[in-house]
Amino acid sequence: MLRSIPKFVLSAALIGSGCATHTDRLEEIRSAYHSGNLDEAKAKIDKAIDGHSREADVLKLDRATVLLTEGQPKEAEALFREVRDRFEALEGKDLAEGALAMLTDDQQLAYAGEDYEKVLIRLMLSLSNLMQDGSDAGAYALQVNQKQQQIIETSKAKDGNGKNLKESYKYVPAGAYLHAVLREETHTNYDDAQRAFEQVAQWQPDFAPVKQDLERVKTGHHSQAGNGVVYVFTFVGRGPRKVEKMEIVTTAALLIADRIISALGKQSLPPTIAPIKVPVVPRPINSIERLAIYADGKPAGHTSTITDIGLMASEQSAATLPDTLARAVVRRVVKKGVIYGVKEAIHTDQNQISSLALNAAGVLWEATESADTRCWGLLPDKIQVLRIELPAGEHQLALQPLHVNGSGTPMAPAELVKVSVENGRNTYVLANFPENRLTGKIVTNRPGK
Repeated sequence: MLRSIPKFVLSAALIGSGCATHTDRLEEIRSAYHSGNLDEAKAKIDKAIDGHSREADVLKLDRATVLLTEGQPKEAEALFREVRDRFEALEGKDLAEGALAMLTDDQQLAYAGEDYEKVLIRLMLSLSNLMQDGSDAGAYALQVNQKQQQIIETSKAKDGNGKNLKESYKYVPAGAYLHAVLREETHTNYDDAQRAFEQVAQWQPDFAPVKQDLERVKTGHHSQAGNGVVYVFTFVGRGPRKVEKMEIVTTAALLIADRIISALGKQSLPPTIAPIKVPVVPRPINSIERLAIYADGKPAGHTSTITDIGLMASEQSAATLPDTLARAVVRRVVKKGVIYGVKEAIHTDQNQISSLALNAAGVLWEATESADTRCWGLLPDKIQVLRIELPAGEHQLALQPLHVNGSGTPMAPAELVKVSVENGRNTYVLANFPENRLTGKIVTNRPGK
């Protein structure tokens, strides 16, 4: 009976079939990374890149994250830049891929990055460059805002009333913050720094330190004579990832629609049995809240959130869900239309067995769909920062993770790093605490001896 089913229907079903998704592969990578086994994480990433070419770009983002975490900012910057350029080239949809995706699922599309990923690549480029000589960090920081503005202004994702679904996107304040920090260090561009800090205050009103930042730059005062400034940036918590979700309401609507069409048309449609599957980004839940920082054994303050990546990713996923659902529904309609057309062509209204066989093939075709869960899986939940003014010279910093219970309870012993502070200059430190301990090493552009 399979001979009566066109080969392209079976081929499309087989292309879309498969048990493991990107989420499955990512779980092992995240487990190794968050536990601090960076060599194992890199090995699993490289294996996945070799075996799954359509996931290569997001896996390279994960690899760049590992490189930055283990203290190789130059190599990380190069890889981040490679993927940034690749995403730029892929932003124009390929028609052939789009047609194939209608016959299978969105995993057949070249992955051009989620909007938050495109923006955060620029931020990671800036941080990676800061951990070197910082010569390009300012340009990367400006690209953070520019990219997000471009994404919003050029969006074609609309709701039922024609409203831009991306107008609700919140801007990433960390880009403006880095721009302000770098302009302030020039000791001459305080107006630029003030405007950037005002953006931070607007976009992240909960970031309390910005009030002091604005007061300082308004007076044209980077630091006291003989002092420099240390900026401690921390990646805090396990970040967002995509998971597959069944959309029951949309599935029920399709079921009603295909029953109506079957009743009115000469041919029956394959019954809607397989649910609509879409990717969603659940809000990460973490036990770590922030870090306490000590300088030379004395309390220097706590880190504050400058960008909540987990919240941003989940909100953007929810904002664009109607567009994702619309694409999934259109794909189901296309598949049902193909089956209906085949039935018309071979007159299955006169052959009930062939009609049932085509219905079975249609059900299989729809059942093989999977949500596109490709994503940058090693992002942190939050990026936090603390500014510390210290006398020029060598200092020892201690970074201690604090529990999310609000009491400021330490979760683990402090991690130590020596830094060199220069008169009137900035020193940058970057540390990653996805859980209650440091992953990788503490990276700085001015290490102490």
